[in-house]
Amino acid sequence: MDVPSSRSSHSCPTPKGGGVGILAAFVLFSLVGSLSRIAVCGATILALISFQGDKQELTPTFRLLVQFTCAFLALWGIECESGLHLSWGARVLLVPAFVIFIVGTANFYNFMDGINGIAGMTGIVGFAGLTWWAFSMGRTDIGTASLALAGGCAGFLPMNVPQARVFMGDIGSVLLGFCFGLFVVGLAESFLDFVVLCSLLFTFYADELCTMLQRFKQGDSFFQPHRKHLYQVLVNEMGTAHWKVSLSYGVVQALIFGMILFLSRYGLFAVCTALILCFGIWVLVDARIKHKAWG
Repeated sequence: MDVPSSRSSHSCPTPKGGGVGILAAFVLFSLVGSLSRIAVCGATILALISFQGDKQELTPTFRLLVQFTCAFLALWGIECESGLHLSWGARVLLVPAFVIFIVGTANFYNFMDGINGIAGMTGIVGFAGLTWWAFSMGRTDIGTASLALAGGCAGFLPMNVPQARVFMGDIGSVLLGFCFGLFVVGLAESFLDFVVLCSLLFTFYADELCTMLQRFKQGDSFFQPHRKHLYQVLVNEMGTAHWKVSLSYGVVQALIFGMILFLSRYGLFAVCTALILCFGIWVLVDARIKHKAWG
């Protein structure tokens, strides 16, 4: 049971760990779709350890150790680094960056799972985009796994919106973030592809990075619980319904990916410029809303 605390956005004790259904869908469809067994094993181990974290407190050090180990394992299994067509030396240098990206995305997704529907809605949009990209490239292994995760999120959503009968828990949110990062690296054949695919999770990256910068300026510890994300302020201080915020994040996420996909024909500079402008707008909106909420 998730018992409400001072940083919670809910008021009643609620069961958590509902992401176990998403894990089951991922494992079944990944095996049918021939995703690397080693990659499936790495993601599953991480999800099960995260499920244990839903039941008892795990230290940040232990969590990170497991996450980095599973990321290395999954990268090895899916051979993500080979998609970038780099020399062996360049691959060796980039593996740590890939692992940090995957682990960071897993934690970002987990941190952003704080209101009803936001993790499920974002998962539907994000993994639907990855599914389309993967099948268009002939990567049926990643496409099938992405389709399973998008479908798992869609199946979970009615139990979480508008009122939560169950929470996804770490087993779901960490798994979704981990697989998103892993699949982005696996599908990217160039740095442009990598940036375009990352835009599928723009709202989560923008909210988390913006909040981290604010907390850094305020001298807060990154390991200290809080509820300073934009989505939390909109729900807790501004009184906006959970489902409205979650739906808004999903719509913005889809629109930005569509725009970036269109601009990708003009090259990396156009894509990066657009993303920087979008992030700048996000920062301004974030600051205005929080100033209005907090004074």
